Amino acid sequence: MASNTSQAHRIITQVIFTGTRVVGRAFAEAYKQASASSQYAKAQAKSGNPGSSTSFSSNGLTLEEACKILNVKPPQNGQTNMEDVMERFKKLFDVNDPQKGGSFYLQSKVLRARERIEAEIRMKEELAGREAELKEGWKPKVFKDR
Repeated sequence: MASNTSQAHRIITQVIFTGTRVVGRAFAEAYKQASASSQYAKAQAKSGNPGSSTSFSSNGLTLEEACKILNVKPPQNGQTNMEDVMERFKKLFDVNDPQKGGSFYLQSKVLRARERIEAEIRMKEELAGREAELKEGWKPKVFKDR
């Protein structure tokens, strides 16, 4: 009886140690992958292509996905027909209203798509403004009434 009890303790101990090793290795591997993914995202952001069609905004939509959701053409050189975008947005947003039997998930995707396109255009406008300012040279605004 004593040998059965000690053998049971030994088996339980081995199961616990083996399980701990497996979980530990899985955790370490997941951490390595998350770290590598984070470093890759940082490298992509530093590469100077923050507005490329493959980059993600904070909501995780690419510009290409956003344009497909709203069924509009992607902005060319930071320009797009915002009236068309807003028209498509309003229509799809209203169609997917949960109070009218629509899907909240789809409604939120439509909203995020519009926000992504707006962010892209805003970013391109800021970049164009900075480039124009650099071409003109820095001209401080001087107020003579002071």
